[in-house]
Amino acid sequence: MLPELKITQLRHFVWVAELKGFHLAAEKAHRTQPAISLSIKDLENKLGESLFEKRNTKTTKTELTPFGKSFLPKAKELIEHHDRIAQDMTLLAEHKTGHLRLASVPSIASRMLPEILSKFVENAPNLHISFFDDNAGAVLKMVENKQVDFGIASMWEADEHSDKTFTPIWEDQIGVVCRSDHPLADKSELHWKELRDHRLISNGTSRLLQETDAAPLLTSSQFYISNMISLIAMLEQGLGISTLPGFAFPQGNPNLRFIPLKEPDIVRQIGIIQMSNKSLTPAAESLIQFILDSTGKG
Repeated sequence: MLPELKITQLRHFVWVAELKGFHLAAEKAHRTQPAISLSIKDLENKLGESLFEKRNTKTTKTELTPFGKSFLPKAKELIEHHDRIAQDMTLLAEHKTGHLRLASVPSIASRMLPEILSKFVENAPNLHISFFDDNAGAVLKMVENKQVDFGIASMWEADEHSDKTFTPIWEDQIGVVCRSDHPLADKSELHWKELRDHRLISNGTSRLLQETDAAPLLTSSQFYISNMISLIAMLEQGLGISTLPGFAFPQGNPNLRFIPLKEPDIVRQIGIIQMSNKSLTPAAESLIQFILDSTGKG
């Protein structure tokens, strides 16, 4: 017979694991430490395995057993799934019209979606929207894990994602970003070979250079920065140059220049990504159609 796992006990387990202590977990749960210990003990009895190593009196830290380490991501997944359902049901009970979840790459999230969403919700004032912005890989993961109804991103290596559908909406050209006083700043366009004598900072979108003549630039890149805010700060400091799609370039930044890369001429496609075998909610279908109509792709 399968064990009946209680969400409260799973929360207690995750808190003890992440905070590395029963005392801190008890404070977070607003319970006594013995109560948390009993909760974890009951969960271990149900699972038939110990979740935590026997505590060393010389240290206050609590360490997971190998079984506990394997169980931790599963427990988090169960909690997230429970909370999503609970949130949906609460909205229905409050007579909301629905809950829409979507994720997007930051460039579209900041440039395109504010206007689109503001117009869309004019006719859906009771629609609850949860919005996440992250890099393309993270957006794909959220779509795969059904954390969102659909995502907006580029589809890297589309042949490896046969379980998803991609509807292209926007496209932008790859360019070089440098400080305004950089030697390349006065150029109107650039050839990739002109970048070889300058320090290149690669980022999540640099993979667009792969399979092109400019691929050698990636192997010689001294820095990799995944976070866009940090990347912009490093570029403003003059640490080096980087390649970015046009939409990702911060508009109105007086300290940086964007110069189109003409050789190779690389265009990034961004669109709607959804699971092929998953039906969309009416709200999600309506927003996708609204995006298509707004961009002339409908």
